[in-house]
Amino acid sequence: MIRPLSVLALSLALCGAAHGFDRAAVLAAADAPEAPKGGPREHYTKHEFRIPMRDGVRLFTTVYVPKDSSKSYPFLIERTPYSAGVREQGKLQYGVEFYPKSLGPSREFEQAGYIFVRQDVRGRYMSEGQWQEMTPHVNARRAPGEGNESQDMHDTVEWLLKHVPGNNGKAGIYGISYPGFYTSASIIDSHPAIKAASPQAPVTNLFMGDDAYHGGALMLAANFDFYSAFTSEQNPTAQPKNWESFDYGMADGYDYFLKHQNLSAILAQLQPKQRTYLEPSIEHSSYDEFWKSRDIAPHLKNVRAAVLTVGGWFDAEDLQGPFTTYQAIGRNNPGIFNGLVIGPWSHGGWAGGEGRNLGPVKFDGKTSEYFRQKIQFPFFEQHLKGVKPEQATANVNAFETGSNVWRQYSAWPPQQAKARTLYFGANGTLHWQQPAAGGGEYDEYVSDPKKPVPYIGYAATGVPREYMVSDQRFASSRPDVLVYQSEVLEEDVTLAGPVSPKLFVSTSGSDADWVVKLIDVYPQEYPAPAKEDGANAVKMAGYQQLVRGNPLRGKFRHSFEKPEAFTLGKVEALNFQLGDVNHTFRRGHRIMVQVQSSWFPLIDLNPQKFMDIPKAKPEDFQKATQRVYRAPATPSGIAVQVLAR
Repeated sequence: MIRPLSVLALSLALCGAAHGFDRAAVLAAADAPEAPKGGPREHYTKHEFRIPMRDGVRLFTTVYVPKDSSKSYPFLIERTPYSAGVREQGKLQYGVEFYPKSLGPSREFEQAGYIFVRQDVRGRYMSEGQWQEMTPHVNARRAPGEGNESQDMHDTVEWLLKHVPGNNGKAGIYGISYPGFYTSASIIDSHPAIKAASPQAPVTNLFMGDDAYHGGALMLAANFDFYSAFTSEQNPTAQPKNWESFDYGMADGYDYFLKHQNLSAILAQLQPKQRTYLEPSIEHSSYDEFWKSRDIAPHLKNVRAAVLTVGGWFDAEDLQGPFTTYQAIGRNNPGIFNGLVIGPWSHGGWAGGEGRNLGPVKFDGKTSEYFRQKIQFPFFEQHLKGVKPEQATANVNAFETGSNVWRQYSAWPPQQAKARTLYFGANGTLHWQQPAAGGGEYDEYVSDPKKPVPYIGYAATGVPREYMVSDQRFASSRPDVLVYQSEVLEEDVTLAGPVSPKLFVSTSGSDADWVVKLIDVYPQEYPAPAKEDGANAVKMAGYQQLVRGNPLRGKFRHSFEKPEAFTLGKVEALNFQLGDVNHTFRRGHRIMVQVQSSWFPLIDLNPQKFMDIPKAKPEDFQKATQRVYRAPATPSGIAVQVLAR
């Protein structure tokens, strides 16, 4: 049963994530546990303020203060571009008479008592000023109305401490996705009252593995779907009251985008205000100053708060952000608590629901409830109220998929993991040993942009959150997908850390995408779904579960700043990152790797011709023959970190 959207669910609904409007994640958040009896209206008094910043811009801020004034409370702050308003009567509402169904990250916070603060960031909804995509922390040419998130947070906290009675002098901040970015950016040179912060699925570097680009390829479906709803508005304004879903006019995004094919034609389907934020992302198709100035990681310094960074192994939008944020904070801020939690979740999936499964893949427990009750709540209680936790929070809490257990580590990647390589062999084999002479030097396929490989095996628009664990059997039977598979495993194999393809390739074109997918192949004999799963439950026998996948746009093989064309037939080495995993391939399963040159429309089409792809015309898209080499001198494979048990 789907309950009315909570404040957090509203945040997820209006962000869906920072740049991939994941409506299914909204439903998970909406299914959060019930709030305390009586709800916020009975226990909290709502205030609305316009807090002045140092440049005179005023930021609209809602504050919910406990009616019980017998004790003092810390502030718990969320800063968001998705509105500090309340969804009621089917639309967004501002005004002190409107209350959300619940407050804070989970019901435990509302029951314990906090002063909850939600703020429209500058330039969004009811706040004044000029909004910027991923506000640059350093901007020598800051225009009137543009700001700095660290300064805005400092000024906000200073004002709250002076003007909201009943506070205990301490503040915490949290947020998921774009609010996760604002959490990170707000604790740089942090105000001394900020004692705890939790950036969750934080957008960190849009070009380097977060929402906008992966491996130099545009994340087309997610960005188009998001920006068609996340539009530019003249602020202050309470508009839009509702986000309108884009009308694709057909059931399958694959058909829709293939019909329009090139990016200029795709952009033309949007209204001007829908293109305002999307167009610059498409135009800046290499790692230029536009993206570099928006990378928050190098600036995560002088953080005085305890930090708990959170992410999901199956986050389709911001999988890389938590790792980059965690590493940057640890590197730049010795002496503070710097924790990392990675669970088996889609984007924001830890915020609501039980976390028992993602699609047909089960996790054998209430993973989301465990996080909310045993990790997140005690973290804030300890650092904002001085409540000693039952057990100390580990530096790293990582859920191990496949075996479905929580693991605790002192650091990530685990220091005990050992580097090994899985090599491609003849006849589609996959081995821990380098290939011997004989058996051919390469495998090849023809990649046709007019018949690209889909990223899911069913019709959908947007990006379904379960695609990160979806069955890959639809792809393994295609002639334009190379498949390498291990023998049946005689014992469990646990990978913990980054997965890095090491390929030797050539192409008949002058550019090519190389998509690599790591897959867990279930046994052909596998237990049938339980009766409680329903008649339509997926049968997992032979299931090819995606564990991790990512592309590399070949022209960026040497540098994301300076693209280079391929030479016809020349063998070149590719080294790139798929991302991190913590997954056990169980005894009786197989390890599979698939290689292909399209992943549509998850990423945009490569014309397979060296050029600035946003300027490509229909006639520029051409077939190309791709080769992956596996000879002793050119041993393609994937480098992994293996954890002995």
